[in-house]
Amino acid sequence: MVKLTINHKSFEVEDGITIMEACEQANMPVPSLCYLKDLNEIGACRVCVVEVIGMERLVTACNNPVWNGMEILTNSPKVREARKTNVDLILSQHDCFCPTCIRNGNCKLQKIAFSLGIHQAGYQRDITTTPWPKDIPLIRDSGKCIKCMRCIQICDKVQSLHIWDVAKTGSRTTVSVSENRNILEAPCSFCGQCVTHCPTGALSARDDKEQLFAYDAPIADPDKVVVVSIAPAVRTAWAEESGLPREAATPGKLVAALRQMGFQYVFDTNYAADLTIMEEGSEFLERLSHKEDFDYPLFTSCCPGWVRFLKSQYPELTTCLSTAKSPQQMQGTIIKTYFAKVAGIQPENIYHVSIMPCMAKKAEADIPTINDSGAGKDVDLVLTTRELIRQCRSMNIDFSSLEEEEFDSPLGTGTGAGVIFGATGGVMEAALRSCYYLVTGKNADADAFKEIRGMDGWRESSIDINNTTIKTAVVNGLGNARKLIEALLKGEVQYDFVEVMACPGGCVGGGGQPIHLDEEETEDRREYLYSLDQNAPLRFSHENPEIQKTYEDFLEKPLSHLAHELLHTDHTAWTVPGTKKIKPE
Repeated sequence: MVKLTINHKSFEVEDGITIMEACEQANMPVPSLCYLKDLNEIGACRVCVVEVIGMERLVTACNNPVWNGMEILTNSPKVREARKTNVDLILSQHDCFCPTCIRNGNCKLQKIAFSLGIHQAGYQRDITTTPWPKDIPLIRDSGKCIKCMRCIQICDKVQSLHIWDVAKTGSRTTVSVSENRNILEAPCSFCGQCVTHCPTGALSARDDKEQLFAYDAPIADPDKVVVVSIAPAVRTAWAEESGLPREAATPGKLVAALRQMGFQYVFDTNYAADLTIMEEGSEFLERLSHKEDFDYPLFTSCCPGWVRFLKSQYPELTTCLSTAKSPQQMQGTIIKTYFAKVAGIQPENIYHVSIMPCMAKKAEADIPTINDSGAGKDVDLVLTTRELIRQCRSMNIDFSSLEEEEFDSPLGTGTGAGVIFGATGGVMEAALRSCYYLVTGKNADADAFKEIRGMDGWRESSIDINNTTIKTAVVNGLGNARKLIEALLKGEVQYDFVEVMACPGGCVGGGGQPIHLDEEETEDRREYLYSLDQNAPLRFSHENPEIQKTYEDFLEKPLSHLAHELLHTDHTAWTVPGTKKIKPE
């Protein structure tokens, strides 16, 4: 242990930790802009400087260890003046027109500048902007980039895609797409982790609200039937910005808010998650019984960021992806076929909006080969959780006064198995629950496969179903996915069924979720989903009565000819920019 003083108070802390960590433990936090624990501890912003008695120069707290007898001052006049100068210099190269910034009110630079009393420019502005395409899910405003390098490190060390890099030198140093590429040439997965880790508005998701809510947009068109679907992970995160406790921000209140916004039908994507389990689970059992006819292992395909990653980095393994569409795309197809038929609505008059925790879903909805309803795009528009919250605020919806309302049928019932799709391991657990039933004709205990749960980046298990051992793996984060694939290719591991989620923690940590810099919400969101599953009246996808009726009245059975036409897709029919060439054998 190390004895030291922080702001003249004595503390005892572990040896080897940084000054920043020691100050955090002492409840005397040091501000920072670029710091990401274990990922970006470079002291680039120099906002975290502190004074150490006996040292002439200020030191950065994020990457300097404590020592015995150290005397630290975190807010001395010398420290505050240095921080103010450093932040003022950063602001001199930053577009400070905050009212129109998408991160206004949730910007770390804005918060620190205000706390330091910087209310006017101290240096002449020198802002450089570069063009950026507006038709992709990822938006970059170079005029707001503060060169903190967080995007570089999260993409390199966590997602292993190396999309970002430092460009130029000296005072012209900036962050840009790596290898001097245009973003349209880079194999970006659109996972959005760079966005959720950016401290300013330099990186954001494309905002598509006006496509729906402008005065001449579909929601104002009397000839359009505007329907909306809510993903499982959205219900666990919208509370964070609603002013309600998580347990009070129920799915029923979210349904009420969406109806206030003008949606005529509000559906639950949990329905399609259950439908995905029926199709993907049946596909897995079909492959398992005819191993010689298929490539192995079977990879889940419900995460579009993961699908883009696999197609660009390991295109030779694309045929290992389940042909089942994601819940979003199944929902869209069913809405414009089965629901349109039941409701007596012309499919082309339906405008379907999907609310997702994910940026990559915007790109997925635009894949031309994934639309099978025959009425244009199956999903007309994708909004993230953040866009939903911003629109609710712009319409002055009072969340506290909302009464509970039910989802609409016939796509309004979901099971606990569908709910846990939002957490890493949830798809695998839900699939195994129903696979067990499809093989044995009886249900296992709903929690029989909970060993799959957890936040570790790569987890594996062996499941016995009717004397057949199934080797499974669950991976979250694309860097972990790369490690697993490399091990597979080297023959170091073998699996039958693998679930991959691009974002750490799964959809609950998606790139479209509310941003809480330096605060980890993923675990709380995940636990909330499991509590919803635990208390759900139905916990098996095959017991969803609306799924049963959909097959009875429309699809016939899982993997039927019509199910294949509408609910499955050919992942080889489209390409991702920057795809690596397949090496000849």
